[in-house]
Amino acid sequence: RAVTAVALTRAYLDQIDAQDATLHAYLTVPTERVLAQAEAADRALDAGDDRPLLGIPLALKDILSTEGVETTCGSKILKGYVPVFSATCAQRLENAGAILLGKTNLDEFAMGSSTENSAFGVSRNPWDTERVPGGSSGGSAVAVAAGMASGAVGTDTGGSIRLPASYCGVVGIKPSYGRVSRYGLIAYGSSLDCPGPLARTVTDAARLLGVMAGH
Repeated sequence: RAVTAVALTRAYLDQIDAQDATLHAYLTVPTERVLAQAEAADRALDAGDDRPLLGIPLALKDILSTEGVETTCGSKILKGYVPVFSATCAQRLENAGAILLGKTNLDEFAMGSSTENSAFGVSRNPWDTERVPGGSSGGSAVAVAAGMASGAVGTDTGGSIRLPASYCGVVGIKPSYGRVSRYGLIAYGSSLDCPGPLARTVTDAARLLGVMAGH
């Protein structure tokens, strides 16, 4: 409690305002919803709530359905699509108290390895904007590496968490298939897709995976 959830969330929103025009990690940042979640987290903390991710701002790859928040898969085919339910892993994170900062850029329908193939523009590597961040979960890796989220969720079918984690210098985990539910994940390869965490440390990635995992 050295800082409030609202102060922490505003710090990340400030970083997004300062950097995302160049890095293009995010496709959607529902600011009013984000701050309302942060205010609710502070009230819960004051009441003694000890959920493991309460007040922690996270980013989600825009291939995971989120109730009430546009989900595009980086494609104009789905522009304007607002799901009426959330993916299981996203719901588990919110149930644990996490704040959804926004939805991150990706290769269209996760088909790519550089995040250059989004219908909404290219993401840039924060360490060298002339280089790619890897993909397809490039936006999630960029958000973590550039201090625009405390952690993020990506998906991995054939390297789409591991490549951007490596290119951007963050920790990424591709869980074993089925360890994290893919319900609500808009499929690239249903028998291969694995949602997983990206974070700045192994400990943070383990904490995220511990919440996301489960039937």
